[in-house]
Amino acid sequence: PTTKQTRYNTCANSKFLHYLTVMKLQIPAPSPAAQHSCRQLCRLISDEISDNGNWIPFSRFMELALYAPDFGYYTGGSHKIGVGGDFITAPALSPLFGKTLFAQLSVLLPQTAGNIYEFGAGTGDLAVSLLQNFSDGLRHYYIVELSPELAERQRAMISNSLPPETARKIIHLDTLPDKFDGIVIGNEVLDAMPVELVRKEGGNFQQIGVSIKNGEFVQVPKTLATPTLLRSAENYFPDAEPYTSELHPAQHAFVHTVASKLRRGGMIFIDYGFDAAQYYHPQRHMGTLIGHYRHHTVHDPFFLPGLTDLTAHVNFTDIAQAATDAGLDLIGYTTQANFLLNLGITDLLAQTGHPDTAAYLTAAAAVQQLVNPHEMGELFKVIAFGKNIDTNWQGFAFGDICHAL
Repeated sequence: PTTKQTRYNTCANSKFLHYLTVMKLQIPAPSPAAQHSCRQLCRLISDEISDNGNWIPFSRFMELALYAPDFGYYTGGSHKIGVGGDFITAPALSPLFGKTLFAQLSVLLPQTAGNIYEFGAGTGDLAVSLLQNFSDGLRHYYIVELSPELAERQRAMISNSLPPETARKIIHLDTLPDKFDGIVIGNEVLDAMPVELVRKEGGNFQQIGVSIKNGEFVQVPKTLATPTLLRSAENYFPDAEPYTSELHPAQHAFVHTVASKLRRGGMIFIDYGFDAAQYYHPQRHMGTLIGHYRHHTVHDPFFLPGLTDLTAHVNFTDIAQAATDAGLDLIGYTTQANFLLNLGITDLLAQTGHPDTAAYLTAAAAVQQLVNPHEMGELFKVIAFGKNIDTNWQGFAFGDICHAL
């Protein structure tokens, strides 16, 4: 994280102009409507800061930037995923991702009530891909989605891609069910949860928050006083100083809550991140917080609030702790490349046609991006948990690295 500042009353244009002229990046300009939404969100955030003694935790700023009603990144009306958005996900990259995941789910679902629960379904690509492969054995496909705009896009894609009798299996939820009996899936969900920024210097831990100074958002540290956060910082942070990184109480609470509601079945989370030893390596002294705007990487957390995706890597050690504390079995932890290769993605690629055809070449390029160590293959990890279900999952047959957790 940086300490750059943003004028909240003009943040939709001044910071953009700074990046365009000073940083010399070819960043597409936000539309007038998007600039208006950004200004509205900045005013909302500034009002909350003023109402709380001119300081809120960074986690609260991030929560508002992403999820404030009507104006947050995920709750506003802009397209987030795809070529015209800010980033692209694995299910949107290729239907082979969902088809490969189906190979694992088709073995697991018969051991449960036959339900799939997907959190943060993006544009609906994964749901469509999975339902196109399930001829039977799937009772309901629940999508838990907080973004009204994304939920509408999901419904449109589902309606256009699936026959009515199949589409009827999909049920949208905006709150957690009382219990889960089936398989829970979260692809790039954990990284979208607010994080706490903490700095260690002089042997002391400071919680970084957001204040307003001269009409600008600024980062302001305070002594870290929350006992649970202090224990996490002492547990995870290395001896190196000064050291700034993230803690993930929202991720931990979410996984623990979902795990405690799982009666039978499994949970699969796919996201970018590290085990704790890698995450809090002494050389990673500025953390992992980053922004995405129109396929550009932005290191300023105050750049175009509400229009920029703020995200941090996942601490998979903490995720494993949360789920096992809730009584689940740790099934496996591996790279996305190993998971997909174990489930036969290259065999599925071979079935797309002759290697000289356009369809094959397009699919091969996507698979390369999914499994290449320098693309998504190594940075993205897959972690799975189970309860009252077979623990021998093909996706972790080779390359399981649970020992690193």
